Amino acid sequence: MADLYDFLISPFVEFLFLRRALVACWALALGCGPVGILLVLRRMTLMGDALSHAILPGAAIGFFFAGLSLPAMSLGGFFVGILVALLGGLMSRMTILNEDASFAGFYLISLALGVLIVSLHGNQVDLMHVLFGSILAVDVLSLYMVTGIASLTIVTIAIIYRPLIIECFDPGFLRSVGGAGGLYHGIFLGLVTMNLVSAFQALGTLMALGMMILPAISARLWARHVWSLFLVSILIAMTGGYVGLLLSYHLNWPSGPAIVMVVGMIYLISLVFGRGGSLKRRKGYT
Repeated sequence: MADLYDFLISPFVEFLFLRRALVACWALALGCGPVGILLVLRRMTLMGDALSHAILPGAAIGFFFAGLSLPAMSLGGFFVGILVALLGGLMSRMTILNEDASFAGFYLISLALGVLIVSLHGNQVDLMHVLFGSILAVDVLSLYMVTGIASLTIVTIAIIYRPLIIECFDPGFLRSVGGAGGLYHGIFLGLVTMNLVSAFQALGTLMALGMMILPAISARLWARHVWSLFLVSILIAMTGGYVGLLLSYHLNWPSGPAIVMVVGMIYLISLVFGRGGSLKRRKGYT
């Protein structure tokens, strides 16, 4: 029993930085879980990937002016993410390119520009920090930001839940009854960008989407209703954060990749054993 306590609980009791990292992971799960489900239901997972890379030049500009300052990098990432989202949507309406292609073009430019800025004005360690994050370095200010964004996300989704869900499944119906689909779509893209910026400190720009998409697509294989999808996605993300931090502590693994690997393993298990649509039960729910 003592060995179990030492393995599962003791690291979080002894070390403040691990407790902060765990709180940050769970706050990320609360915000990213529902947003990831909505991305999957809207079939926008690749667009989420594009946005996660698109925040890099904003973070790099923040780094250029203020060094490894979380507020500056987060603010820059948020504004550039919103700008790329608006430009991607605008180009898809003004050209023959669809939205995915427009986002892909802008995100590749953004990724190259961000790496270029950090490489020219920082060193290899700075670049690795921006690309892969460091959840073990989360401080009080970072916790305030992550928990604030998670709270705002939950409150916003609760307020616009009904039109947001209708717009996921039948945007034509929402337009026919006078619903402002464009407004809700814009609010949703804002939530996606905010949560990606929130995850950026913990997992970096390359893996920020991991806490959002992997729990969401895993939840699709276990639950049917939207509320249960939200719940399962949050629980998977929380479990990934806790187990990933434990593996990082005991095996000396980098924390971000460890967390993403755990939720990735849960996804692989869900692919085989999930209650609905999995390899084992691909003919339907039983």
